[in-house]
Amino acid sequence: MNGIDEQGERSEQQVEGECRAALDSIRRIVQLLRRTAPAGGAGTNLAGATLSAAQLFVLRKLADVQSLSVGELAERTLTSQSSVSEVVQKLVTAGLVMRVRSPRDGRSVELSLTEAGQNVLRLAPVAPQDYLIAGLKRMPPRDRRQLCRLLGRLVKETGMADVTPRMLFVDGSSAGTRQA
Repeated sequence: MNGIDEQGERSEQQVEGECRAALDSIRRIVQLLRRTAPAGGAGTNLAGATLSAAQLFVLRKLADVQSLSVGELAERTLTSQSSVSEVVQKLVTAGLVMRVRSPRDGRSVELSLTEAGQNVLRLAPVAPQDYLIAGLKRMPPRDRRQLCRLLGRLVKETGMADVTPRMLFVDGSSAGTRQA
């Protein structure tokens, strides 16, 4: 028997097995993130700078180009401008990122790495978010779309659809906030 009764319903044992398989996959993803993120979320100390995984991720995206606007950086980090701005402010305060007037548009500001930021990146590990993004990009488009749809459904079913997503590993991100 395949766990389906006469009405086409799955048995409780079948449902529990599927839930376990899904949770095991989620656990593996969390283990990957914990293994590659700074221990305890406290940050990685590199060249005298203690960085969160979110800060490391932003630095890596800035290293790819000469400079970016906050909006462009949000696109590259696959997150919102407000989330990336929070991380950028900490990097500016730490002297790892600088804000400069855009040569393209004097009204806007662009972000770029300082020499200290470049030095930190020479010692830095790969950001955990990059592992997830690389894995998602390797998936066939149809599977990736299905995963997005199903994860969205799971978020809805858990009552989290109205929680604003933040960058992974931003200080205090475990609490989450509900949209008004």
